[in-house]
Amino acid sequence: MKKLAQEILMLGPQIDVYVQELERQFSKVHKFWQIEDQATFLKDHAEKIQGLATNGGLGVKKELIEQLPCLEIIASSGVGYDAIDVAYAHSRKIIVTNTPNVLNDCVADTGMMLIYAVARQLVKADHFVRSGAWGKGAYPLTTSLKNKVCGIVGLGNIGLEVAARAKACGMKIAYTSRSDKKLDGYQYVENIEALAEQSDFLVLTLPSTPDTHHLINANVLTKLGSQGFLINIARGSVVDEQALIVALQNHEIAGAGLDVFEKEPCIESALFQMNNVVLTPHYASGTRETRKAMGDLACANLYEYFTQHKAITPVLS
Repeated sequence: MKKLAQEILMLGPQIDVYVQELERQFSKVHKFWQIEDQATFLKDHAEKIQGLATNGGLGVKKELIEQLPCLEIIASSGVGYDAIDVAYAHSRKIIVTNTPNVLNDCVADTGMMLIYAVARQLVKADHFVRSGAWGKGAYPLTTSLKNKVCGIVGLGNIGLEVAARAKACGMKIAYTSRSDKKLDGYQYVENIEALAEQSDFLVLTLPSTPDTHHLINANVLTKLGSQGFLINIARGSVVDEQALIVALQNHEIAGAGLDVFEKEPCIESALFQMNNVVLTPHYASGTRETRKAMGDLACANLYEYFTQHKAITPVLS
């Protein structure tokens, strides 16, 4: 296979098979994070860069795009694109792509894992055994999922996968979304406050946009109530994290399972001291199988664009 002439700038580490496939298909893949003098590199190579590879968490800032005058496509490995200045890219006629659907299952699995972990107090129970406390008496009773209400905020592809899993373990499904999807057995609720009020588990699967910033605020958490759990597998920005910390400290909600945070990587937080919270490092899509599928699609977007002048999964907004 003859390599394409275009040079690709990769902003951060990706799964090896993805990097290898890019290197097999393109004349040069520049690993930006390994370049010590990035300013000099951009001065010398900016006009050679026609494609940029990034991921949903890293994104790409307008300031970097401005320094790449010949850039034609940004291929992101991830479904979210809030960390990419899409509006500016589109104003430059730069195609932006993401990798929807290939990560739905693993993200939904993580959502259910967090639901189970907070309901059955998995982390606390593990410590209970390891510490020898079991020898002093039985572990306190926990919460069953059967007949509990799983309220889903944003019933898109990932939300639908969460709903299917929750329904399979006996939960009732309610949701709020841009519109009533008229799905049998799923209750549509017009606003998030009403959904929170009737939910035992409020699961966030909505995108991060200016309209959803801090959508989960103190008022919503109050509606969720002292027996309710918050599960976030969306983006950290959709939750007012300080309001969540206060609600947890004051036992205004029962607990939370969080895969995402307002500031990432999250290396310091009051959340770390709370035993009613389960935290994971934004790794919902972090399986070898899913990351390979994401890399395959991101690579295919680049190859398809430079050979057929069209992308497979372009971001349209």
